[in-house]
Amino acid sequence: MAQQTAPREAVARLLQAWRGEVQAREMYTLLAERMGSTRRGEIIRAIADAEASHRSRIEERLRELGQTIPDPSSVKLSVVQRLQARLAPVESVIARMEAAEEVEITDRYKRSTGDPDTDAVLEAIRVEEQGHSRSLESMEVAHNAGPAPSSVQSRLNRILGRESWHRTGAGWISGAIYGANDGLAAVFGIVAGVSGATGGSSFVLTAGLFGAIASGLSMATGAFLAERSENEVAAANVERERQEIIEHPDEEKEEVSLFYQLKGIDKAMADRLAEQLSDNPDALLRVHGPEELGGLESGGNPTQSAIAAGVSTFIGAMVPVMPFFWLQGSRGVITAAIVSLVAHFLVGAAKSLFTLRKWWSAGLEMTLAGVIVGGITYGIGLVLKFGA
Repeated sequence: MAQQTAPREAVARLLQAWRGEVQAREMYTLLAERMGSTRRGEIIRAIADAEASHRSRIEERLRELGQTIPDPSSVKLSVVQRLQARLAPVESVIARMEAAEEVEITDRYKRSTGDPDTDAVLEAIRVEEQGHSRSLESMEVAHNAGPAPSSVQSRLNRILGRESWHRTGAGWISGAIYGANDGLAAVFGIVAGVSGATGGSSFVLTAGLFGAIASGLSMATGAFLAERSENEVAAANVERERQEIIEHPDEEKEEVSLFYQLKGIDKAMADRLAEQLSDNPDALLRVHGPEELGGLESGGNPTQSAIAAGVSTFIGAMVPVMPFFWLQGSRGVITAAIVSLVAHFLVGAAKSLFTLRKWWSAGLEMTLAGVIVGGITYGIGLVLKFGA
């Protein structure tokens, strides 16, 4: 094909779309690796492969316009994006990706570039992106057991909606970050209040140190009990599913058949497979449990959660205390305030991995909270000091 003149807007849009496809494929690949061989993982993996196909079509059009294809390694996910893909709640990441797909559908691939051939390429990709958006939306709907776009998914969700006892849990990493947040905020308030009341005397170190110890122990025991309770709930869910199979075999067979149909098996074959499995309740549970409950295993390790929460809380709580090992008076108070507010910002930024907020926004919000807590408690301390 003869090389064509390259309209500036067309090239700019193609390069923008190319970068978006490279980043989207990498993000979807990370999510697919995280979700493993589950049905949702298969959907995400298929979308990642489609993004690679889109990139190839864009590259072909760029070559037709005589443009050099950029090096894919020059387009990378940020550290925050990578951490979010690996650590943040999957539903939140999917919601963000769905929003990004919507921007592409309604803007990037829809607006005319002034070049009919380029517009045709982008329009073809836009149609496929709409399919991706529907797939992501269906995954969100299925997770929340709401109405779905297909009759099969709708019937399945109605059944799952009646079984509202299903639960999911968070990992110890998020618990550690929130533990550091709680320890820092609570003991910073203690240190600020005692500093205001005593002028930064040695009492600040004593009060802060024991506050840090108490906070760490409290958080550790709370995390241990919470994780153990979650494990007990998971075990109860498996046992309840076992009872559902025994008490309502027809409905459970329908669920299994619907899950197979969602995997692409025709209804007659799916019904036969479900009927064969129904003769062995344990086999039906092993096949059906991972799809419906997300797995048959218990939750996290209570001891690991307790250690992570306790240690992180103690470390966070010790931040405002540390300066008073070497300083007293106003120098200690000022140093502790500066160090603590910096730590507030860092912890807030770390929390954005799980909330998917902008890291700087979460950091500034946490810093503002620290200023409010420290200011109020310091002011109360001054009132007590001068009122005594």
